[in-house]
Amino acid sequence: MDKEKKPEVWLRGPLPDIPALLQPVAHALLQAREEIQILLQDFPEHLLWKQPADLASVGFHLQHLEGVLERLFTYARGETLSKEALAYLQSEGSGPGHTVIGLVKAFEEQVDKALAQLKATNPDKLTHFRGVGRAQLPSTVLGLLFHAAEHTQRHVGQLLVTARILQADVLK
Repeated sequence: MDKEKKPEVWLRGPLPDIPALLQPVAHALLQAREEIQILLQDFPEHLLWKQPADLASVGFHLQHLEGVLERLFTYARGETLSKEALAYLQSEGSGPGHTVIGLVKAFEEQVDKALAQLKATNPDKLTHFRGVGRAQLPSTVLGLLFHAAEHTQRHVGQLLVTARILQADVLK
């Protein structure tokens, strides 16, 4: 990524092949990816699982970002979660064996999968019912995709604050 300050993703114009109604979802996911890449570029490994003031760790947020995108986009396709997805959900927040680079890369790959799904999403089906979870709580394709974007942004914000607090404490 170049060092020149760019406008936020949503101010750079439409993304090719993404349906018009799904542009905000794609913009939010790309913005999240860029912010994480910049902030965690030199993030110290020993801080990955630290929880200042009992906040969720940077590692947890990275795992959760990957997992929640997979789960919400699975529901948007009208599918149920696989055993692997449920096992991943249970493992979110586990630290051993994970690195900053590995977790950032996994999130980036999940964003790429999400963008590919957005490109393949038929805009005529955005209001179609989609059940969420075992209880099949009511949502729609658009509701799930929008929630994936806003949930991602929420966790990126929390991750950014936690990372800055941890890095500020290291500099003291």
